Amino acid sequence: MSITYSISDLAREFDLTTRAIRFYEDMGLLQPARSGPLGRNRVYSGRDRTRLKLTLRAKRLGLSLTEAKDIIDMYDSPRDTGAQLKKFLLVLGEHRQQLDEQMADLQANLDEVKAHEKEARALLAKVEKIKS
Repeated sequence: MSITYSISDLAREFDLTTRAIRFYEDMGLLQPARSGPLGRNRVYSGRDRTRLKLTLRAKRLGLSLTEAKDIIDMYDSPRDTGAQLKKFLLVLGEHRQQLDEQMADLQANLDEVKAHEKEARALLAKVEKIKS
């Protein structure tokens, strides 16, 4: 018999809200079985647990949930591993490029703030020199 998890089990383990887990389910990232009256109880498999773990890892990398789902779905299907890795590298490369652009924008912004700080300090020094 394989190990199963309740929504509360996964929420505790991954420090998530049950609402977040239900959202991932709505996005098609998780597909729990249903049990109990009217199928109200979600029963998550080891596969669901692994998919949740991979989803959270993708989020930490800054990938969108759609990108995460595409990549995770590729690993679920019995296709060519080379094609899967090429797709993964393509997504990571695009994301890295986006991060590099954001970092360049942040650096330019930081340089501008530093220039304004320097200018303001010089003006303040003049003002204080005049007062004394």
